[in-house]
Amino acid sequence: MVRLNRIYTRTGDDGTSGLVDGSRLPKHHARLEAVGAVDEANSAIGYAICALDGGLAQHLRRIQNDLFDLGADLATPGDDFAPSDRALRIVAAQTAWLEQRIDAENAALAPLTSFILPGGSEAAARLHLARTTARRAERAIVALAAQEPVNPQALAYSNRLSDYLFVLARLANDGGAGDVLWVPGASR
Repeated sequence: MVRLNRIYTRTGDDGTSGLVDGSRLPKHHARLEAVGAVDEANSAIGYAICALDGGLAQHLRRIQNDLFDLGADLATPGDDFAPSDRALRIVAAQTAWLEQRIDAENAALAPLTSFILPGGSEAAARLHLARTTARRAERAIVALAAQEPVNPQALAYSNRLSDYLFVLARLANDGGAGDVLWVPGASR
């Protein structure tokens, strides 16, 4: 259980942050960039939830919890990606859940005939913002993986997340009827 009695510790005043194993890295390190980008994506999802209700909001709250798991995974260096009492890791079941939700929600949508501009309803616009923030987090995780070992399930989960948010944005646009379609060269 997490217990925070104090919000500030002063340990980061030297420009470093602590990892799960007790080691410290400069705050600009790729590992901490990835953790921070996941936190940003989580915040963007929280913002999107404010414009939603019902089952979609509940699904996004589950994802927010998963994103804390993902942050903990990324904050645990090493190459042993098996979950344990000491290491919280993203597992295949979390990615599989996202894939199931994508398939279920996408089944209700008409096939795309054009690329979609981010927007439409307020809820859809917020979901598109969350999608692009999640995609940035994925790029940060991939950049970290180019330098150090990263849990392959963390990479898969981050890749599926933006796909799921895209589908939800279409649902929020009246099941795709309110999607704003790209018209190539329209303002030439």
